[in-house]
Amino acid sequence: MNKVQMDRIRTGKGFIAALDQSGGSTPKALLQYGIKEDNYSNEEEMFNLVHDMRKRIITSPEFTSEYILGAILFENTMDRTINNQFTADYLWEKKGIVPFLKVDKGLAAIENGVQLMKPIPDLDNLLKRAVEKNIFGTKMRSVIKEANCEGIKKVVGQQFDIGKRIIEAGLVPIIEPEVDIHSPDKEESEKILIYEIFNQLSSLGQDEKVMLKLSIPTKDNFFSDLVNDSHIARVVALSGGYTQSEANERLARNQGLIASFSRALSQGLTVQQTDEEFNTMLSNSIKAIYVASIT
Repeated sequence: MNKVQMDRIRTGKGFIAALDQSGGSTPKALLQYGIKEDNYSNEEEMFNLVHDMRKRIITSPEFTSEYILGAILFENTMDRTINNQFTADYLWEKKGIVPFLKVDKGLAAIENGVQLMKPIPDLDNLLKRAVEKNIFGTKMRSVIKEANCEGIKKVVGQQFDIGKRIIEAGLVPIIEPEVDIHSPDKEESEKILIYEIFNQLSSLGQDEKVMLKLSIPTKDNFFSDLVNDSHIARVVALSGGYTQSEANERLARNQGLIASFSRALSQGLTVQQTDEEFNTMLSNSIKAIYVASIT
């Protein structure tokens, strides 16, 4: 683990940029960017286009460590280069931004009101490659749809079981048990979730650290005790389908919680924009998300 990067993540001012849409969500990300599905004919062309989009964001003069602490990458992006450097090296060496890698393989079907992660059969090999590519940490997502005690316990248990393997590999896991923002019993789910998270934190070794990526809580500052826990390097919030302005407004009411937005970050960016238009839009988004993150 890189101590300089850990200090930056734990104490730095800013937010985490989520640039990790994977195979299933890539067409949606491209459509939002103004590229329709008939603009590419196979997966390789699709990934080339999405890498160009991410490269445009990362190389923008507005995408800086003044506002951004880290960036989460998709595996395909980790293996590609920006200006003749692997993406993670470019992020850290040229931008001072800490690189993370999404490691999950998507969601299983709903059971007990939740979606667990699908199996990750090649996890050990992926973690080894991540270490070789100078990745600092990882991210993996599950989804909670209902306040089902058994389901939420399974979600958190699975996250921490895999999280411990990630820690053993020398990386810092971002544990992401997302509560669906449209869930009718979202607040109740959050109460069960926080109980299960504290239960799992108690099983970690003294020096073992994780990060959490959670939906912005229904009740302001509900995650304060997590923010202050010694095992937690940082608590970050996902936008979860809120518009950027609504996500920022909700986030700003939660002290110590910082953003890790994906759709809300890239909202309004299109391939058709000139570089000046693109950079202005990106700058406005970054600054607004930053302000919400440091309040």
